[in-house]
Amino acid sequence: MHPSSQHQRAELAAIAERAMRERGFLSEFSPEAKAEAEQMSEDLSGVARNGEVLDLRHLLWSSIDNDDTRDLDQLTVADPLSEGRIRVRVAVADVESRVP
Repeated sequence: MHPSSQHQRAELAAIAERAMRERGFLSEFSPEAKAEAEQMSEDLSGVARNGEVLDLRHLLWSSIDNDDTRDLDQLTVADPLSEGRIRVRVAVADVESRVP
């Protein structure tokens, strides 16, 4: 990654963290939340059409919720493809399946 890209990414991360804190969100998961997540099954990353688990955490997802929402359960990411095409992925959390 180019040094200026790294700087821009760090700057954006700092802005995002500050915005989260200003709106009452935690910028890190608590140890309790991490422990609970580790106890869940590994199908949280997504499932490919062939049934294999996909880990898409490396993608640069963004929220499509309003900036004042308290329920961040939808994300989008755009992947550049060949010939100028773009794939838009939408992730929707099934919160009720995990949280009573």
